[in-house]
Amino acid sequence: MSLQIQTLEPTFNTLNFVKELAITYTPKLAGAIVVYLIGSVLIGWVSKLIQKTMNAKKVDVSLQSFLSSFVKVLLNILLLLTVFGMLGVNLTSFAAILAGLAVGVGAALNGTLGNFSGGVMMLLFKPFKVGDLIEAQGNTGTVLEQGIFNTTLLSAENKTIILANGAVSTGTIINYTTHGSLRVDINMAISVEQSVDQARQIALEAIKTVPNILQNPKPEINILKISDGMTMLAIRPYCVQSEYWNVFFGVQEVIKKAWDTNGVQGPIPHNVFITK
Repeated sequence: MSLQIQTLEPTFNTLNFVKELAITYTPKLAGAIVVYLIGSVLIGWVSKLIQKTMNAKKVDVSLQSFLSSFVKVLLNILLLLTVFGMLGVNLTSFAAILAGLAVGVGAALNGTLGNFSGGVMMLLFKPFKVGDLIEAQGNTGTVLEQGIFNTTLLSAENKTIILANGAVSTGTIINYTTHGSLRVDINMAISVEQSVDQARQIALEAIKTVPNILQNPKPEINILKISDGMTMLAIRPYCVQSEYWNVFFGVQEVIKKAWDTNGVQGPIPHNVFITK
């Protein structure tokens, strides 16, 4: 009889241990499962809300997909950490490992992350869009592509310019397209003895023959400066972005021909001779 009791004792101990585990962890496990299920539903709802908000704000499609996935992954990680904490798992070491990895990855990808964050900010706030004529980082060109890490421009010389988004987003951006028209800045000189009114009237009539010049705002011609034996005129017509260079060169040509035809005197250089 004593031998039978000794044989059954380990079995009873095991059953008691399992019973204690069940009593201790069943409520925690049930609570963790409930939290996980509710959290999963909430994450799905939040993801749809973010997607809907970005659609309403017309955020770039590629950025929508990335941000939606990023937020969903981040929320799922937080949910799993919460569930593990409810089950009694020690998260201190795990958190330290994640922090170390984050610091290491951040240091290695410092420049890349800067370009990424700059690209995200520009896609969200849209200081320019594809097709706009902009000036950034000392370069001027039409935006061909606005990516997450780089912005690609096409210059007037037909050169492809690739700019890092980090530098572009923190620097000055001049958008020549925002208001739908551009002012073409042209400076042309006449002799100081030439009548400004006559030269201005002839130039304004000549400008009317150039296609694609806007009449609102109207072209303007004013005296820029008088020096070195000449009167410098500031000629300022307006046009749409796509016609900028046609107007820039066309206006100068028609004014020069009109002045020559009507005898408008050009500048006379003054040479200064120093004698000993």
